[in-house]
Amino acid sequence: MRLTLLLILGTLLHLKLKAQYSDSTRYHIALSSTGSVNRTNEDKAYLLNNALNLGMKREHFVLNSSSSWLYGKQNNSLSNNDFSSTLNFNLYKTFPHFYYWGLLNYNTSYSLKLKNQLLAGGGIAYSFLDKPNAYVNLSDGVLFDQSSLIVGESYNTYRNSLRLQYHFAIKEIIVIDGSHFLQNSFSRKGDHIIRSVTSVGLKLRKWISLTTALNYNKLNITGRENLNLTYGLSIDQYF
Repeated sequence: MRLTLLLILGTLLHLKLKAQYSDSTRYHIALSSTGSVNRTNEDKAYLLNNALNLGMKREHFVLNSSSSWLYGKQNNSLSNNDFSSTLNFNLYKTFPHFYYWGLLNYNTSYSLKLKNQLLAGGGIAYSFLDKPNAYVNLSDGVLFDQSSLIVGESYNTYRNSLRLQYHFAIKEIIVIDGSHFLQNSFSRKGDHIIRSVTSVGLKLRKWISLTTALNYNKLNITGRENLNLTYGLSIDQYF
């Protein structure tokens, strides 16, 4: 019963503290915790999703780190135990709306049958639309992938990493955010990774919103994919 109450609380409360960079805001922290519970006479399932994001900005440089953990069971059988941690930077030293990026990413995923994965590399990005209430960015680059699968296979390859990212705020009431990756191997035919996150927020007040997020991941080399929908409340704080 105690676990059930905690899971329901996690579903109802999605706490996020974040900062919007400006001349006076140089740091941000984002915390989120969501979950879901489903129980019938024959079946029971639960899912927990936790994330921590940290960021720092200087004049021509932005550094971000993020970690997330997705854990779930269905009928006492493990369905998800997925962890991801990323460190990335953006360097703004050329013309407006253009920057260089670098990334270091570690993943392990029970649902995708991925034992360990280390991605490292860099590339370029350009913002086709760059306004406070509307942002569309396209980036591309090369990543080195060192991976091992739960079935025992280990491999390394270079991947092209293409990302579409956007942010829209409609009359400061509805906020839509998206980040979508396609990562194809240069040397392994049919080896591609898809990662997609889309979130929608409805502001109740300036600092509180109802939010929902759709996460989709596919690892073609294992033939596995997952789709997760989370929902709750978000609380925003700027500093």
